[in-house]
Amino acid sequence: MARIVDIIKYEGDNSTFIWKHPREDFNIGSQLIVHESQEAVFFMDGKALDVFGPGRYTLDTKNIPLLGSALKLVTGGVSPFHCEVYFINRTEEMALKWGTSDKVRFIDPLTGVPLELGASGDLNLAVGDSRMVLDKLVGTMRGIAWDDAEGFTKSIQESFRPLISNTVKANLGAIIKENAIDILEVDEKLDLISEVLGEKIRLGFEEYGLVVPKFYVTSIVLPENDPNFQHIRELHTILLKTRIIQAEATVKTAAAQSQAQYRTAEEQSKAAIEVARREAELERQTTETEVLKREAERKVIAAKAEADAAHMAGMTEAEIMAAKGYNQKDVLQAEVQKAYAEGIGNMGPDVVNGGGSSGIVGDMVGLGVGMAAAGSIMPQIGNMFQNGKTDEKPVQDDMAAFKAKVDKLAMMKDAGLLTDEEFEKLKAELISGI
Repeated sequence: MARIVDIIKYEGDNSTFIWKHPREDFNIGSQLIVHESQEAVFFMDGKALDVFGPGRYTLDTKNIPLLGSALKLVTGGVSPFHCEVYFINRTEEMALKWGTSDKVRFIDPLTGVPLELGASGDLNLAVGDSRMVLDKLVGTMRGIAWDDAEGFTKSIQESFRPLISNTVKANLGAIIKENAIDILEVDEKLDLISEVLGEKIRLGFEEYGLVVPKFYVTSIVLPENDPNFQHIRELHTILLKTRIIQAEATVKTAAAQSQAQYRTAEEQSKAAIEVARREAELERQTTETEVLKREAERKVIAAKAEADAAHMAGMTEAEIMAAKGYNQKDVLQAEVQKAYAEGIGNMGPDVVNGGGSSGIVGDMVGLGVGMAAAGSIMPQIGNMFQNGKTDEKPVQDDMAAFKAKVDKLAMMKDAGLLTDEEFEKLKAELISGI
């Protein structure tokens, strides 16, 4: 008779995803022990009765309500029951290996020749839905692990190999083309390839209650012995050299442009300095010219002001004379009388009184001087009476000009160059020419 188990607990290792307890007969009141990161699922007649998380449980109808209806308990006794218990490992298993069983055909976009690539890598795997995994993968099996472990009838790796292989074959070439990845530089893009492939592979695992937190493509195997691949490598070398030459040319061009820009900037700077210098010089010259111009303007203004002042003085004097009731004619007559008086005064008492002739020459000279003084105003008298008009020039200027001529004649007479008759004649001519 089979032994009745009173303690139910997990006895597998950590690499196992699902482990079925080898015993199926348990007593009511047995102890169920579930460790951290585990779940325990009870099955009876192919149906899941309940799921237990981490902890220690006493199995009875309170913990398993469906168990009560399935068992006929003996009053006051301990009744055994038949049940299957599966332990689910909820930890994330790391770095589980995968690889394509066949080569992946790839058409190189550069040459159009076919190549065969291999791919492999790692993935992290965990149980997402315990009941879904049990329903779809385990069934009545003893358990399931990633690889072909001893004591298990099925491995996840073997079960999902076709899914991984087909997904990689269908998408690897497209990923390389769509992202313009150089086949000889594919190792530099493994992160991108892993991300895209991982999204597609996760969908297949999730249908079975499994999750793939991480998916890595760690290696793309290139066909090194394939002549087509060798030709591609040669072309790649040529392209690489071309890129290097182009890069060097670009660097030289940039250096030349930089030098040209520097020279241009330098010349522009010099030109700007010269323009500024010339502008400053022009401004200085303009300033000097303006100063001289303003100085000349000030002199003109001063001269005009002086002339205006003289004119105003003359006008004022004329206005004063008019206010006093006499004009230029009166002034000239007064000057004639004054000159005549001065001439008579210079003759001496003998001539005036009819006396001797001892001082006649001197007196005549005095008379001549006086007449010359009187004669100096005669042109002005003639001008005043000519056509009944009065000369508008200042009296002082006209008198001075006429007097100067008479004085010169008097000096010539005094010097013996003119006789008295010649002097009188010339003086009379001056007076008659008025």
